Amino acid sequence: MKPKIKIRNNNLKSKILNILLKFSISAFVMISFFYIAPIFKNFANKNFNSKAFTNNSKNILNNTLKRGKTLGNDDLQVENNEMDLLYDILEENNSEINLVRYTTSEIDALFKEVKYNLEDVRDTKLVKPIDIGLLPNEIKNIDNTKKRKELFIKIVLPLVVKENNKIRIDRKRLFTILSKNSNTDIEKRWLQKKYKQYGVKLNDLSTLKIRMDEIPVSLAIAQAAKETGWGTSRFALKGNALFGQWTWSGEGLRPKNAEKGEDHKVMKFHSLQLSVRAYLRNLNTHSSYRDLRKARTELRNKNKSLDSIVLSNHLDKYAETGTEYIKVLQKIIKQNNLKDFDEARLLPSSKDLESLI
Repeated sequence: MKPKIKIRNNNLKSKILNILLKFSISAFVMISFFYIAPIFKNFANKNFNSKAFTNNSKNILNNTLKRGKTLGNDDLQVENNEMDLLYDILEENNSEINLVRYTTSEIDALFKEVKYNLEDVRDTKLVKPIDIGLLPNEIKNIDNTKKRKELFIKIVLPLVVKENNKIRIDRKRLFTILSKNSNTDIEKRWLQKKYKQYGVKLNDLSTLKIRMDEIPVSLAIAQAAKETGWGTSRFALKGNALFGQWTWSGEGLRPKNAEKGEDHKVMKFHSLQLSVRAYLRNLNTHSSYRDLRKARTELRNKNKSLDSIVLSNHLDKYAETGTEYIKVLQKIIKQNNLKDFDEARLLPSSKDLESLI
């Protein structure tokens, strides 16, 4: 009987050893998996998932934003297509909503009712959220130059501040995305849309940051005044075109003095607001204004305010008159004290206030 007990003991020891061996192997495999998996995932994200947005925010912020270096050179751009850059504007241009064209007296009455005057804006830097969609036809009949200019500024000012505010919000969102180690699908889709709107190559965050920025209110008003004769031009009254922007594919008005063979038109807009939006998009994307964007970035990097006089020096390609055009803009800015409005902010509308209650 003793030999049988010995055999059984040997079998038991063998089974225990096999179990321990299998357990050790399993434990080694599991530990190896959890150690290697993150490394492989990180490698795969960098090398195989090229379409997804890979956020290198910490390096970007540390190496560029905080050191004040110019981000990108704004040269690496996609072939800008008017339909792509302005797709959201062109969609709204097809709006079936009929805007009301108020008379000058009706607009004046509205401004008095809400106590909207330029003196208060210069003092408080706060603008009433008034959206006048169309210029009054009678503006060209106002003989008093001062009154005509004042009416024009009061109409255009809230529109420019509103569009700049949208860009400011987008810019803050971009910085939020840059500060994160990973992004949500919603954030990635938002970036895809902004790459398209600003004519930027996918994942070129440096160029996107350069282009996604504001234009000084004083510069925008000065250009609108110059391009429309303070709101009296045919393009402004019939096409809501405040900045004389050309188009080859969109709806527009053909210049009366256009030479034979010139097929461009002055782009027509559904509202003055869309004209302002298209103007900002134009300065922020077109290659002709690359130097303006570079100068703006340099001001940002030095923590200086955006100076309309400084930036206007880079608008010689906006008109055929070149440097003479710049002189006119600067004269308009200075004579009308338009820089007083550069720090203006839009008061919340009644709808905004209702949403907070």
